[in-house]
Amino acid sequence: MNIDQTASPRTDALPQTASPTASDRLRRLARDPLVHFFLLGAAIFAVDQALLKQRGDAQTITVSTAVQSEARTRFMESLKREPSPDDMKILLNRWVDNEVLYREGLALGLDRGDSAIRERVIFKSLSMTQSGITLPRIDEAGLKAWFDARKDSYGEPTRLDFLEAVVTSDRSDAALRRFVEGLNGKGEIDAQSSLRVFKDRPRDTIVQSYGAAFADALQKMPPGQWQLLESSDGPRVIRLEVIKPGKSVEFDAVKESVYQDWKDETMAALSTKAVREMGSKYRVNVEKAGS
Repeated sequence: MNIDQTASPRTDALPQTASPTASDRLRRLARDPLVHFFLLGAAIFAVDQALLKQRGDAQTITVSTAVQSEARTRFMESLKREPSPDDMKILLNRWVDNEVLYREGLALGLDRGDSAIRERVIFKSLSMTQSGITLPRIDEAGLKAWFDARKDSYGEPTRLDFLEAVVTSDRSDAALRRFVEGLNGKGEIDAQSSLRVFKDRPRDTIVQSYGAAFADALQKMPPGQWQLLESSDGPRVIRLEVIKPGKSVEFDAVKESVYQDWKDETMAALSTKAVREMGSKYRVNVEKAGS
């Protein structure tokens, strides 16, 4: 087998804790919905400059097949999997949100000096929108409840090492089962395959790539034995190597980071609501493939 290795408002009720480390800040940044709002939105603007002359009706936003194709390509390059219908809906909603911000920014004259830089106009427009947003207050009990609902996002996640034998010949159910028997020393190996090695994969990324049922079954497998597991996109030949249990974290130890995360998520939600309200005056037309 060939081997491929992959591997702010004031809150007086909240006491101060130690400043977050660089890794804490990076982890929070990776979860920050506003970061996703900008990065995933900006990633599908590469083809947009070619579409500027095709806008037509100023009150109609057309999500072209080119934008949809670019969104799908960027998603696959980033997450190494095909986007689900829900993933595509999120991506295209963000594209529409940014198109609304861009048009509103142009209407306010925010393109002065930046006529060729779309992202800056969007950023200026979003900044103006957010300047009118006031975050609600939250007490310690409310923050603790918010933390409890997201506790798995803090601390150390469960990590798994496992192997996948990717069959490149006959992938029928019977052939895959014969292949598994052969790998376990109970028959001949008559299939062509390559080997993928996964190290220290957090459980949540396994769920994203293969599905929750696959992740549950993987954690119940006996180490060192090949099995055929069903994933979100078909059967896979898998061998579990090691499970590294995660470590939970107490609220008091990460209270400052939790408060910042709450502010980021709340601002992102309020910003999206404000942009959607601005966008209610536009008609959104999603082109069908081949139209």
